[in-house]
Amino acid sequence: MTPRAWLSVVLVAGCAQPLTRLPKEAALSDMDVSDVAPAAWVPGTVVTLAGAGFLPDQGGTMTARLDGRIGSFVVDVELPLRFVDYDTAAFDWPGLDALNVRGEGRFEGDLWVTLAATHDGRTHRSPRQAAALEMVELLEPDVDSVEEEARFLNDTWRLEGDGFLLGGAEGSAVLVVKGCFEPRSGGGCDKIDAVRIDGVASADRDTLDVPFLPDIAGIERGSFVGTGKLLNVHADGTEVSGGTYDLTGDIGKPVLTGLSPLDASLGQYVDVEGKGFVGPTQADGTAVTLVELEGILSRGSQDLPVDVTLVPEFRDGKAVRYILNEEDGLGQLMDLRSSGASFAGTARPIVAFGPSEVDGEAVPVAFEVAPVKQVVWLRFLPNFVESLRHFGLWAARDAVIDRIVDVVERDYAGVNVELRLEEPTDFALYSIVEISGPDPNGLGLLGYDNTPGKDLGNLRLYDTIGGVNALTQQDGYPGYGGVFIESLFSFSDDPGGFAVQAQVDPLFDHLFDPFRPDREGRPVSASEVKEREVPSKNTECPASGRSERVGCAVFTLGNLVGTTVSHEIAHSVGLADPEGEAFHNTGDWEDALMDGGSYRTFAERAEVDGEGPGVFCEEAFVYLQGILPTGKADPLGGRQECY
Repeated sequence: MTPRAWLSVVLVAGCAQPLTRLPKEAALSDMDVSDVAPAAWVPGTVVTLAGAGFLPDQGGTMTARLDGRIGSFVVDVELPLRFVDYDTAAFDWPGLDALNVRGEGRFEGDLWVTLAATHDGRTHRSPRQAAALEMVELLEPDVDSVEEEARFLNDTWRLEGDGFLLGGAEGSAVLVVKGCFEPRSGGGCDKIDAVRIDGVASADRDTLDVPFLPDIAGIERGSFVGTGKLLNVHADGTEVSGGTYDLTGDIGKPVLTGLSPLDASLGQYVDVEGKGFVGPTQADGTAVTLVELEGILSRGSQDLPVDVTLVPEFRDGKAVRYILNEEDGLGQLMDLRSSGASFAGTARPIVAFGPSEVDGEAVPVAFEVAPVKQVVWLRFLPNFVESLRHFGLWAARDAVIDRIVDVVERDYAGVNVELRLEEPTDFALYSIVEISGPDPNGLGLLGYDNTPGKDLGNLRLYDTIGGVNALTQQDGYPGYGGVFIESLFSFSDDPGGFAVQAQVDPLFDHLFDPFRPDREGRPVSASEVKEREVPSKNTECPASGRSERVGCAVFTLGNLVGTTVSHEIAHSVGLADPEGEAFHNTGDWEDALMDGGSYRTFAERAEVDGEGPGVFCEEAFVYLQGILPTGKADPLGGRQECY
């Protein structure tokens, strides 16, 4: 009888990652796998499937299936998948030994994905895809060529070939470097004993970059000549050799070539570009790159001499970055919460490693301080998209998100707030608002700012409205923050189990029942979304006729979510009542965005039937412009005072 193995492994598949990619228009019946990477697997390999139709946990349970042979041995394996995004899923390969499969080598067979979908109770399967993969317990690296010379510290030697370990749970490709170093100042060639350096392999295992670290020969100017022995060091400690290769490297002074951007604001990164930089992630933590600024700081009519040393964050040998902050000497001189300060002078890179320090040449630089800005990452979670199915608006997900963004930008027009749909990489200080489906607190909250305490003056800039906050839980308040769209069903006469009925308004059912699958509605199709523009006025909805109703449903849901997002952002920056301790306006004011929830009607929130939109009152808007100035006039002109 031919040996056969079957295994079902439970993998933790969390769904807290942000929505990095919206699902394509493909229906579940079009679920497909288009690519598998890498092509060679060892125990611990993270296998990534590219394709379409993948769903997060809330949408269903996904499984990868492999059916084929390695020689005469049958491989029949089922492994649960982790959702990465709607076009990507992954699983951890435990290895053939863990599956009790005899033999190793080239697998030939089929791979496909099954999905037990939540919303329709059916099991969907992608087409079988032919797969040819290497499944081994140990991987032997093979090098075709080496780019041998590194001209500055942290330049890389690139090895080209095949079979390099990718790091993580499968193990790492390591270069064992030894040789001798000849200082530029003269003298003999000092012997260097073996130094082990982890390389970074490409996803397809055909290149390996190994940095010329200060661990090898220090940072003093000179030349290195030696060899590197390549090892694949597997997770269990087993080492497989890939040969020994000649290496050379030069160490020169660090070089600074430029700064970017030249007009940064508080909490923003200033990238310092150059060559020969080192960082504390290396060796025993003593390696560091410093930037010495010397020149004149102009602030209004004042000119101040500046001589400060900055400690930027190390990125790699060609880049470090400095966060414009209020704590160091430069930040304290520049008053980063107001604009107008500028610096002109020189910048000098300095690298240090242990007792050694090497100065680079000073170069002319100039930069300005931009007004303080609140960058906000609207972090749409995958269960937000899946919850749109309950409204019948899954196919309109792009249009709903667009409307949400439009509403928040409208509410903060004239205030220095900048929205992002992807995680910012140019700011270290930014706030996050998580937009998801059900309320994890189980309280039916539409939105909840779970940041710790009232941040008058918006001093933090880095609040997260989302996730769980242990500090708020200790105070007896709900721990999970964010905006929860399933709680909107509380306005329905039939919440459908998604929320507890409260503040029922027949308009909700009139707007959404035609599309709600649990109310025998017909969900919106992609073609219907494309055929109908979303309204822009609060007098256009509700409407009759399916085409018009599609636009009104998108308009309404975008307004409900968008104004809730605006409300929670305002809480996190110190509103309402900027002069006191209240969190909402006192009393019921007409179309006031910071009124308490019980005073804000469904029609006002949804901006339908001629009501709304809710806006910031005069004192709130003046406060916002004071802490986040743009220099622009209020786009609405006169606002009501809500005292």
